[in-house]
Amino acid sequence: MELLLLDAGLGGLGEMIVKVLLNALALMAGAHLLKGVEIQDFTRAVIIAVILSFLNATLGSFLDFITTPLRFLTLGLFAFVVDAAMLLLAAYFLKGFNIRNFASAFFLAIILSVCNAILYAVFL
Repeated sequence: MELLLLDAGLGGLGEMIVKVLLNALALMAGAHLLKGVEIQDFTRAVIIAVILSFLNATLGSFLDFITTPLRFLTLGLFAFVVDAAMLLLAAYFLKGFNIRNFASAFFLAIILSVCNAILYAVFL
């Protein structure tokens, strides 16, 4: 089942908007499940999702490349460390998004991965 937004001929742009909204939903779910993560509201979650997309596309890709041997040795688990670092960086610069410590960021990265896998399977 495809969403109407994707059927409207928007193609890549429509899919990108849907992914940002799904990431925002996953962020809200993670903030609800973890005491060490606070997000002001859904609008802030959408802004965070956009910033995280930008960070992961630029700095995250570079860090993934540099840490390839570590990801190989840890069977991919080190990717969550890179994701946690991106979350902490976003929380440092954005008001209304607080992460108490690295452990909270690490578990939020895991929750985001699981939620996004489920949401993408259902909606995309």
